[in-house]
Amino acid sequence: MSRESHRLHVWAVDGIPEIVAGDDLPQIIGDAVAGTLEDGDIISVTSKIVSKAEGRQVAAADREQAITDQTVRTVATREHARGVTRIVENPQGLVMAAAGVDASNAPEGVVLLLPEDPDASAHRLAGALRERTGKTVAVILTDTLGRPWREGQTDAAIGAAGLRVVDDLRGSADASGHLLEATIAAVADEIAGTADLVKGKASGMPVAVIRGLGHLVGDLELPGARALIRPADQDMFRLGSDEAWREGYAAGLRAGNSDETAPRSTARG
Repeated sequence: MSRESHRLHVWAVDGIPEIVAGDDLPQIIGDAVAGTLEDGDIISVTSKIVSKAEGRQVAAADREQAITDQTVRTVATREHARGVTRIVENPQGLVMAAAGVDASNAPEGVVLLLPEDPDASAHRLAGALRERTGKTVAVILTDTLGRPWREGQTDAAIGAAGLRVVDDLRGSADASGHLLEATIAAVADEIAGTADLVKGKASGMPVAVIRGLGHLVGDLELPGARALIRPADQDMFRLGSDEAWREGYAAGLRAGNSDETAPRSTARG
């Protein structure tokens, strides 16, 4: 493998204006990257500008109701001085604080919801950019997530098109010849975090290009970022600790009450 294959080139894209509902994102991003893309490039797009273009916003006064409306399942809640933080599963299948309803980088007086179908949004954008540029590129949509057991947040891929979102290394050998039995690299999330280093949170630069991972770029019908969501029956940490304790306590009460009401045997030995 050549040294060049170990290099990544990552840069934020200039020239993206403030996005409003109805804006043509493929045209805006296409204009900004015109003449710069190569086959195998990956375009990372902050999901908030997709939400803005798709009109996914509600009044800030309705934020708590919007969180409720976007909640499929409550994972954990935590009271604090400013209210209650809710960690929930949203309709996109993502487990996030406040269901991804967010006021950061939003117009005054509104909060933004996540794109209704991030994979579909990424697919439309990737298809349009491929058609316009003639280059085989991939697109990821990113958002900021917290992580269990770790301080801080990082960007992750919530939508993807034209990209192998995982690199399944099971069955291959490491540099020492040891067989890899469980390693599946979440490359879409790694790419999202890398792109965020150049985009930043407050720079007004919501798009980045990543070059050097062309081996991960492929057909637009590859599974999207939803494939990164672990199935419920394989999730060992599906609930927060308080919620798990309450469910276990309630189950114990039901079992105890059932034992008390069950008919007792009168048979004698």
